[in-house]
Amino acid sequence: MMHRLLQFPSEWEWHMLHAKRPDVSGLSRSRKAARNAAANPNEDDGSFQAEAKFDVKQTPAEFAAWLQEVEGCEHNQIIVSELPGGHSVLQGTLMFQVSDDENDIHPLHFRVTKDKLVTYQSDLRLSLRLQLDPWQDKLNRCHSAPEALFVILSSILETFHTGLDRFETRLGDLELNMSRHNKTGLMNEIFKRRYELLHWSHLFIPIKEIQGAAKEAFMDELSDLEEFKRMELRLDRVQGLLSHYAMEIDTLLMMDDAISNFRGNDIMKTLTIFTALFMPATVIGAVWGMNFNRIPWAGERWGFATVSSIIVVTTLLIYWWLWHKGWTGDLLNGRSKGDIVSTSRPRPADSERSDPNSADAPPLPSRRASYRTQATVSMVPKGSPSEGAAADAGDAPLPSRSSRNHIPTE
Repeated sequence: MMHRLLQFPSEWEWHMLHAKRPDVSGLSRSRKAARNAAANPNEDDGSFQAEAKFDVKQTPAEFAAWLQEVEGCEHNQIIVSELPGGHSVLQGTLMFQVSDDENDIHPLHFRVTKDKLVTYQSDLRLSLRLQLDPWQDKLNRCHSAPEALFVILSSILETFHTGLDRFETRLGDLELNMSRHNKTGLMNEIFKRRYELLHWSHLFIPIKEIQGAAKEAFMDELSDLEEFKRMELRLDRVQGLLSHYAMEIDTLLMMDDAISNFRGNDIMKTLTIFTALFMPATVIGAVWGMNFNRIPWAGERWGFATVSSIIVVTTLLIYWWLWHKGWTGDLLNGRSKGDIVSTSRPRPADSERSDPNSADAPPLPSRRASYRTQATVSMVPKGSPSEGAAADAGDAPLPSRSSRNHIPTE
């Protein structure tokens, strides 16, 4: 196990513990591990566990018990406890995403007291990132070890923000596709975005829990620290984004469900109307198809034409009755290209056509025009001869700038 001790100007320490890499000769580490695992997997696991126990024994005594507890832990775990003497300690395991790959998730084991921060992990990428600016400068300006923990969490959230930005782009594309081409396959895309949002929520909840656990452990010592305040604002911002994205996805699901119900009702209405329209032909055809010798008009020359005429007339009468009742709706009206559901406008009744307040009547003046009219009338003194003229002039449009420039003066 590699152990690196960092001391900072504010007299707090950071113990960086990393799992020791196995020695490799001739082959790359991944190919060597794969070949050993294929040859004898049980023996390889035993040697790795023996090496891990040996490394734990080489660590300081105050960290040995904690390392034995977190060794092999692959889930989120946060514990607030006290050391002998009443000093608070915050320890646990945080599963975080190291890179842009959603499957690249590794554990970060941490143990924090007021003046000592201990981290243990097998991946070096986070430690290397913290040695670069601005994270190195932030660590140097920290006043205590708990504040340094929030600097580490801020670095972890950088990948989090990048993933949320990509998620927002894919969610916008999904909304655009739904508005233009709402098909059945979009439901699978909506559920994919929902599962992706759940992935980020599962990574966010432990960080939020660490914030609350740090308040419980160190009380008022964190309230005035810069990085703790900055982390609170960042967590609120991320939580707002997650809530907003969840609301958008729920809205998409409700819209898709409403559109599906409308289309289903439209289809059932269409099938019902077709069934009603063809019912006379079905009934008469069934009667005339019976195997009897004496069927009315079967032997007459004009029998087929008469029955066909009866079918047509009855069908037209049924359709007229459905249309008069308003049950056909807009089924016979064409649907414009690009419409999600339907944008056909119902045909106005005769009473609406003759109404002066209908759509065919002149539009009402806008609020801005009414305001101009009232302002023009209010500027003229009451009782003056020009009061009526001002009111009439208020109904007329205001002159343009070019016409005002050519008004003759007396």
